[in-house]
Amino acid sequence: MPHLSAATLSSVVLGIGAFAVACWAEEKAERPPDLESSGGKIIFQWNYSCPSSKGCGFTCPGAGTAAHATKLTIYLGKMHLSANETALALFYNYSTFEIPHGNGFSINTGLGTLSCQVNGMDEEYSGPPRKPQY
Repeated sequence: MPHLSAATLSSVVLGIGAFAVACWAEEKAERPPDLESSGGKIIFQWNYSCPSSKGCGFTCPGAGTAAHATKLTIYLGKMHLSANETALALFYNYSTFEIPHGNGFSINTGLGTLSCQVNGMDEEYSGPPRKPQY
């Protein structure tokens, strides 16, 4: 049976750990925000991935920006603010090389638009919200 050096073993353990974190971040990115408890709901979903694992990014004005993005999920939701007020909101979850799991949101105040620009990423899905796979 071959012996592994401490450096080789450390590299293997670190590689497995990084892979596990990446898988956890991708799994977590599939969970839509819970708006139903406040009477709202997610009405649309977009899923993106970076085919080259480099040179991909996104910008959601007023909400956030990320370079080196590997995965991105955007949800469009309707929120009930009061009995007479509703607002549209964008929620997003993402992964980058530097950040295994990030997220953000933007709520439409009626003064602007909700938008995101996605660069270099492939759209894998767009449509009604998918059921989360827990």
